[in-house]
Amino acid sequence: MDRSLFLASLMGPTFVAIALGMLINLGMYESMIAEALHMGIVFYLSGLLSLLAGLAIVNLHNMWRADWRVIITVMGWLMTIGGIIRIVLPEFAVAVGSTIYGGRTSTIVAALIVGALGAFLSFKGYVPHA
Repeated sequence: MDRSLFLASLMGPTFVAIALGMLINLGMYESMIAEALHMGIVFYLSGLLSLLAGLAIVNLHNMWRADWRVIITVMGWLMTIGGIIRIVLPEFAVAVGSTIYGGRTSTIVAALIVGALGAFLSFKGYVPHA
């Protein structure tokens, strides 16, 4: 299986599940986001996991082509950079996260973006193309 299709079939359903969870359990996710935006071991571990996952994607899929596959590469780089920032500059990361996740509307918008991205990647990963 092509690496792009493999990663799309992993990332797509994961993003869809996250988006559905966010929309169905909005209050719980708002609490989790607020709790996650406090420096501590959970914040550090989220940065470490993001860095590891991002590096895995970048090492397997650093493709800069002008088609849908670049989305996977960009996601890998964003995860890598986000993980590094959470580990090296945690106060800056908390400030940025607090600005982005400012309430219910931003959580809904984030869920819709993640869901759309997940649906697109799922389509690319699972629908046979001629």
